[in-house]
Amino acid sequence: MKILMVLTSHDQLGNTGEKTGFWLEEFTAPYYSFIDAGAEVTLASPKGGQPPLDPKSDAEDAQTETTRRFQSDEHAQHVLAQTHKLSEISITDYDAVFYPGGHGPLWDLAEDAHSIQLIQDSIASGKPVAAVCHAPGILRHVKTPNGAALVTGKSVTGFSNSEEEAVGLTEVVPFLVEDMLKQHGAHYSKTSDWEVHVEVDGLLVTGQNPASSAATAEALLKLLN
Repeated sequence: MKILMVLTSHDQLGNTGEKTGFWLEEFTAPYYSFIDAGAEVTLASPKGGQPPLDPKSDAEDAQTETTRRFQSDEHAQHVLAQTHKLSEISITDYDAVFYPGGHGPLWDLAEDAHSIQLIQDSIASGKPVAAVCHAPGILRHVKTPNGAALVTGKSVTGFSNSEEEAVGLTEVVPFLVEDMLKQHGAHYSKTSDWEVHVEVDGLLVTGQNPASSAATAEALLKLLN
């Protein structure tokens, strides 16, 4: 079982002068779910190399069992520091794709032609695609073979407007994940802020927020098994 994880290369939080990137727990929880299930995990990002970590996700109050495991896992740190370039990746080599969130993907992966093509190729070859928190934003320009938005009519979730408001970034992000999904005709659902919520519709798996990371990964593994 080979799983590709695609991380952001974007590190600027709009025009705030603050840093962003991927959210640590949204990488570590799925990564270890996959590793512990015996999967072979490959990491990629638009620019390759070390993806930027959102510094807030590395703060003490954001630590979890899997983030601590990662901090003492030299092999995983080495793998993360050397992500493959997304442009050199082919879905034929993998069984599924997983996108961790963080605010970064809203700027780069949502607009990245290689990412859009990867998702379209993955779905076309019957391979599942999962995304958690802000990462469902990567579906913004993904189409079906007949040119419709991939998410139209699909049951999905993702970081909610109320959660974005809670972190004070409603006016900073390029678009709101919840609004975008609804505008594209998706059946968007959510639970209370920061609670676990996952939607599975065909080959598409989406999770609402950081707390949903492990559950999103488990849902993907269930599809693969």
